[in-house]
This record gives sequence, structure tokens and C-alpha cells, in this order.
Amino acid sequence: MIGGSLLPLGLRRRRLARRLPPGPLRDFHAVDLPPGGADWRSVEFVALDFETTGSDPRSEDVVSAGWVVVRHGAIELGTAARRLVRPSKPMPERSAVIHAITDDEAARGESLCTVLEDLLGILSGRVLVAHYAAAERGFLEAACRRCFGAGLVLPVVDTLQLARSRFERNGRQLARGDLRLDALRARLGLPDHAMHDALGDALATAELFLAQAEHLAAGEPLPLRALMRGSSRG
Repeated sequence: MIGGSLLPLGLRRRRLARRLPPGPLRDFHAVDLPPGGADWRSVEFVALDFETTGSDPRSEDVVSAGWVVVRHGAIELGTAARRLVRPSKPMPERSAVIHAITDDEAARGESLCTVLEDLLGILSGRVLVAHYAAAERGFLEAACRRCFGAGLVLPVVDTLQLARSRFERNGRQLARGDLRLDALRARLGLPDHAMHDALGDALATAELFLAQAEHLAAGEPLPLRALMRGSSRG
């Protein structure tokens, strides 16, 4: 299971690490988490996006992954990565069109486990940021079980849930599409971006997260747990 408050997360990670065999998943859980009271600017985050063949992680494939590290309240472009993942079955036509990934490109992709091992190294000791994090969490959990035989315990900030919490605090009614990544970026004055590209969406999510965190902090310290609390339903 991914998510929850930081203290239980830390305890669960240590317990899981003791049960896991040597390998990337045990190494990942052996690294300490940032404290929940730490100011968000001192915490390192990883904005992540998966492009997939469908919405069900039990039966659909990840076809590309994009991520970038956010450190000291800034996006580190040198850490940005886009990795193609070889699907377990032919790419559905609709997915190929949406993600602009041809069958030949998909066939040249890396194995899911290779990409996942590198991703776990990037996520180690950091907090995951995603937009509608339930999707990334589900596919990440399924991939870990498929590749390493167990799930993972990971702190998460969901930019969609942060936005939902802000709407609720302001007493605003949500209209259809209000919580879409592009709509929220436009509301905060962020530029348009190309959708359905894993790295493009990861960068767009990182920018949205920074805008949200700066707004919530309003120039004052903002503890990490406040950002996670706003994401607790994701």
C-alpha cells in the first residue's frame, strides 16, 4: 500500500524491508523518509507520470514513464527522464494514437522491471508527486508485485487532491473538467503543455505542484505533512 501518514509509513517500510530478499525493493525501503514536520522546500520530490494502455493496472501495460526531481523548491531539469516500456501485448490502436508511440517504438522499449529498478532508485528517500496519484500508485504497486513479488510503501502528494481541497476551502462548486491538469495550470497562469507524453506531463505536474505549494505556504514554512494531508484521499 502506498500513502498514509509519515510515521506509520516509516514503520511499515522498515518492517517490509526486513521481510524482503536482497534487491532494489528492499534497498528502496531501507532508506529513511523525510520527517513530516520538515518544510516542504527542504524535501526532495519526484514528479512522475505513466502513460498506459488502459486504466486497470491488473490487466493493462505501462508504455512510457516520465519523471523529474524537485529539490529546494525548484525543478532540476537535468534529472528529467522519459523511458519507453515494452508492453506485454500489441499496442491498442487507440493507445498508439493518444501517446504517439508506434508498435515498432514500443517493441524497442525496455523491460518494465529494468525501468522500475531505475525509478525506485530515483524515488528512494523522496516523495512522489502525481496528478490523480491513484493511477500512478496503482501501476507502480502492480509493477513492483510483478517484478519483485511485493508492493511498496511510499509517501505521496497528489496535485489533484490539493486542488480539490482548495476548491472546498473556498466553497466553490466543481464543474466538469475543473480538476484536469491543463485546467488547473491555466487557473494558476501556467502555460499550455503537450498532453499524453509521460515526461511532458511529469514536468507539467511538477510546475503545478510548485505553484500550489508556494500558494499554500504564502511565504511561511509549510510542513510536508500539510501537503500529504491534502492528498490523503487520492
